[in-house]
Amino acid sequence: MDRPNIIIFNPDQMRADSLHHLGNRAARTDFLDEFAANDAVSFRRAFCQNPVCVPSRCSFSTGLYPHVRGHRTMSYLLRRGEPTFFSELKKAGYYVWMNGRNDLLAGQDGELFRENADEIYCGGKTSQLGPEADLRGALGDKNYYSFYAGRFSVDENGKNNCPDEEDLEAAIERIRKPPADRPLCLFLGLLYPHPPYGVEEPYFSAIDAALLPPRIAGSGIGKPRMESLIRERQNLFGYGEEDWDALRACYLGMCMKVDAMFRKLCDALKEAGLYDNSLILFFSDHGDYTGDYGLTEKAQNTFEDCLVNVPLLIKPPQGKADRGICGSLVELVDVYATIMDFAKVQPSHSHFGKSLRPLLYDRSANIRDHVCCEGGRLAEEIHCDEFHSFGAEGIGRESPYWPRLSAQADGTAHGKGVMLRTKKYKYVSRLYESDELYDLEKDPHELRNLISDKRYSRVAAQLREKTLRWLLATSDTVPYDFDSRVGYEILWGKVKDLVPEGHEEEIRALIGTGISLGELKAECRKRFTESERKV
Repeated sequence: MDRPNIIIFNPDQMRADSLHHLGNRAARTDFLDEFAANDAVSFRRAFCQNPVCVPSRCSFSTGLYPHVRGHRTMSYLLRRGEPTFFSELKKAGYYVWMNGRNDLLAGQDGELFRENADEIYCGGKTSQLGPEADLRGALGDKNYYSFYAGRFSVDENGKNNCPDEEDLEAAIERIRKPPADRPLCLFLGLLYPHPPYGVEEPYFSAIDAALLPPRIAGSGIGKPRMESLIRERQNLFGYGEEDWDALRACYLGMCMKVDAMFRKLCDALKEAGLYDNSLILFFSDHGDYTGDYGLTEKAQNTFEDCLVNVPLLIKPPQGKADRGICGSLVELVDVYATIMDFAKVQPSHSHFGKSLRPLLYDRSANIRDHVCCEGGRLAEEIHCDEFHSFGAEGIGRESPYWPRLSAQADGTAHGKGVMLRTKKYKYVSRLYESDELYDLEKDPHELRNLISDKRYSRVAAQLREKTLRWLLATSDTVPYDFDSRVGYEILWGKVKDLVPEGHEEEIRALIGTGISLGELKAECRKRFTESERKV
């Protein structure tokens, strides 16, 4: 088989610094560390294009930035006719398997699923056991909006019945029985380590809190309004460092479980003889605050590295990669280009991804000098705020998501923002608030906004221009096919005298392909000699 299998393992809300080999001494990601050391390239500076699930996934599956087709809200998923690497691989002969937990395809459209996959496993056969104790308490308690659930229960066999594990078993079953005459594209989207922060043993107690890196404890100077609103509403001011350590250790325990599930998938590929000839990609859609800046979960238009810097590990098929850690800047839109490159499939639409193939064989290569991320809405786009998608009264205070979603109802706080990041600086352009500028060498935790510091005025101007040029270059795409400006019968009328008798249906069929008038005339002259034509 000359085309590789494409295997995509996609956890949800996993930070890049949750990996041990990327510097977190407390992390227990043994298999991912081995994977990077022996077979894959791990990208230290990989960035998503939106800090929440749906827009990020719509972006990496199409190679388009969220603003290009308006996929910048949790409630606007891919629609029919939008090409993805799934649909394009399927058309090119790949057998595409995915699980239902993909946060990608609009669920109301069955035809859309058929466009993108041969088989979708929808799960629902397991019922996950919840936390051993109710730690949330009542409204006003310190844990009410923390998302901290603690240790999860297990059954008599020591199992938690996590839906992710059910989906993993279904993926492994497909790996054991691969299509006989078609390469396999398999996409496994997990819920873990998405909040609530909870996991069973042995993962819950596996993390040594004494090894946790320092938490970014401050709220910062000149930070966006969205963060202050969420911080006020989450009301985690009663959290001490021991509380934060417990939450952060639990999150890393969830990441440890993700690591174990990825090991199991790769073991199945090896047992089936598919591992060597597979392009394997492990990456998350976005990160998580996990206590940094006094916050949990995420926000849709804030861009600290804890939210936008994600794990990305890639093993190429056959041959040896320049395995290890790569420090080059890359984006998740590059996933699209990389998959299409290795699959030897020509994209059917313009896109903005760059194949990472050069970096897989030479980690010192460089393909980008900056990366971008975006989020937020126009003030009048109430349909994008998520809070009111639950009805006129919005989501209730009993929901753990109330702090963020109610903050998104504030048009200023939820205003559009665009991040442009180099290795040294981060610039954020905001529509309704002050812009942000951080010197990442002097302030790696992004606590001091330097946008008003005159010493950085030149840097700000340069990054502002880069952002403008990026928006200009990526503002839209033109489809590869085109619409005729001349009607069918008009086209026929203009070429019928060039068509000999008996060939009318042949040329009428050609008109139906959408050919232009100039191309149609040229084709007629090519097919028929002058003596055959009517004139």
